[in-house]
Amino acid sequence: MGVAACGGGERQDKNEPNGKFEVDVLNATFPGKQKLAKRSTLVIKLRNAGDKTIPNIAVTVHGFDERKNDPDLADPERPVFVVNGVPKQIGGFPESKDASPPGCDTAYVDTWACGPLKAGDRKTFKWSVTAVRAGNYRIRYIVAAGLNGKARAVDTGGASPTGVFTGTISNTPPQTRVADDGKTIVSGTR
Repeated sequence: MGVAACGGGERQDKNEPNGKFEVDVLNATFPGKQKLAKRSTLVIKLRNAGDKTIPNIAVTVHGFDERKNDPDLADPERPVFVVNGVPKQIGGFPESKDASPPGCDTAYVDTWACGPLKAGDRKTFKWSVTAVRAGNYRIRYIVAAGLNGKARAVDTGGASPTGVFTGTISNTPPQTRVADDGKTIVSGTR
């Protein structure tokens, strides 16, 4: 009788270089005042400030959702912001793809990795999101040089590049609607 299991084979981090890779956060923006159902854009601009290629530039974003301690909930994770969808054709079929950094999807929760970044090159991470829960919010981002922990992103002081956005989401939705044609966005109500 044989036993099958996952996890065999070579290590996942086998080919990730070991070391520190200097990264500058050139700009990080996200509106401090938000409204329910209104789109906004979170942007993080990075530069490889070192003299060697970063193996896999990545950003993890915490705060798009929050955990609720309610035993009646099937899933305790509740959205604060949803990442908007963009219509795409996938395999000839209409689909919706997250409006997050293109080509940077990973299997890691809340993490986007865009591949190698040469010395001196820049990469902009951009998310289109919509607020879905009124109240205060806190979003934290962490920059990484790889996904497996051997390649570490550091700032000029040797610390991991991170940042925080805080603000409020008003419970007043924007005064817009979809016109009768089903496509046009119109300001005001009927």
